[in-house]
Amino acid sequence: MIKRLRIWIKELNLSQQLLSLVFVTVTVFALFFFVYLSDTINSFVEREMFSILHRTQESVVSYYQNSDDFSDLSKLTDSIITNLIVDTRVQVAENAVVVNMKGSFVYDEQTIKDIIVDSLFSYKDLKQNNERIYQKDDVYVMYTLKPIGDQYLCISLLNDNYRNEYRNTLLNSVINLSFIVVGALFVMLMVWVTTLIHPLNQIRNYIEKIRNDEKAELHIDRRDEIGEVADALVEMQTELKEQAHIKDEMIQNISHDLKTPIATIKSYAESIKDGIYPYDSLEKSVDVIIEHAERLEKKVYSLLVLNKMGYLQDIAPDGKTLDMADVINKVILSMRVVKQDINITTVLNPVYFHGEEEPWRIVVENLLDNAIRYAKSEIVITLNEDELEISNDGPLMSEERLKKLFRPYEKGTDGKFGLGLSIVYRVVTTYNYKVEAENTDNGVLFRIYRLKNNERKHYQKKTVDKIEKKNKEVQ
Repeated sequence: MIKRLRIWIKELNLSQQLLSLVFVTVTVFALFFFVYLSDTINSFVEREMFSILHRTQESVVSYYQNSDDFSDLSKLTDSIITNLIVDTRVQVAENAVVVNMKGSFVYDEQTIKDIIVDSLFSYKDLKQNNERIYQKDDVYVMYTLKPIGDQYLCISLLNDNYRNEYRNTLLNSVINLSFIVVGALFVMLMVWVTTLIHPLNQIRNYIEKIRNDEKAELHIDRRDEIGEVADALVEMQTELKEQAHIKDEMIQNISHDLKTPIATIKSYAESIKDGIYPYDSLEKSVDVIIEHAERLEKKVYSLLVLNKMGYLQDIAPDGKTLDMADVINKVILSMRVVKQDINITTVLNPVYFHGEEEPWRIVVENLLDNAIRYAKSEIVITLNEDELEISNDGPLMSEERLKKLFRPYEKGTDGKFGLGLSIVYRVVTTYNYKVEAENTDNGVLFRIYRLKNNERKHYQKKTVDKIEKKNKEVQ
């Protein structure tokens, strides 16, 4: 049953869901009103009626205590309350009662007789209860008792028509007020629903146009979650257009980069086949072919690595399985000869990273290659627990450049689409690490780290102290 209800709710649109909510709310309110509020109103009316009886009876008793005149009771009796003065010395028989009473009555003789009999039996215990209700067949009488001296008993009876009229008036007032409140809430809710549905329809139309590759604009002036979603969609669309444009340029650039070595290899091979050596001698011409083949191989390898990283996350092993210091030492050993005038300083603690060796080696190679390209004289590599830092004393980068540095297909400072940092970003995020770049006082710092308990571990001061200590040892 619950499952069917959930399926039914999911099939409703937002307007139908909200209207259903209004209907359920009104139904619950109605049940509450008729089950609980109705009894509450009855109790309130009963208290009010007894209060009226008490006030009237006090006046009657006070009047007769001062005058001792029971000759004209009718002037203290009206259409709402009937007052009886009963002689308490009468004898009550089994089937009849002889009473000395005065007053005008709105009830039949048997009802009055039953009430008087009951009152005479219990008037001596009035300290406990002097409020009574007589109910028989269709007759419902509320009355109160109060002695007058030691001989007489005052019985005040309330006209039930007045009680019913008072109750109905109060009940109608509550119902009318409730309907006004519910109606006002319903109107407010419908206005609120309209303010929700209209921008949602705008967002849906905007998405439909984007999907159909049509020109689309979205203007929603809101500061709530819907406005945030609309702003995010517009920003996303702008970003997608920019990324698509950059990607197209990147493909053209890569095609040109691949086309150049292929054309060179082809032309050199055809020349050698014809017995012509384009570059001085056969050996030097073949060296040119090999050089361009290696360039071509490197570009293709970078594209394959970038594509492969998308599938690593599903197969990557858990835990810290890789000796990162050993990987860094291997990379430095192979790349130190690239630019021998650059001093590479290392502070490597025995740390294990999560992942496989080859992807991490590519990360270190790309970051170190980038550092060597821009460094003036020094590169510092620091390895701490779950953190790797590679800094160089090269030129600083703009804040805008730092924000977009690791985005796929991002153009480099030299105007080319380098894939190295894109590969770094893909590998690092695949293994659940973070990578960022920042400007320092001496240059640019690349940091790879892993978050623990939503807090990044900082080792900067510790790293600086170790570097200074090592420099002193070298000196």
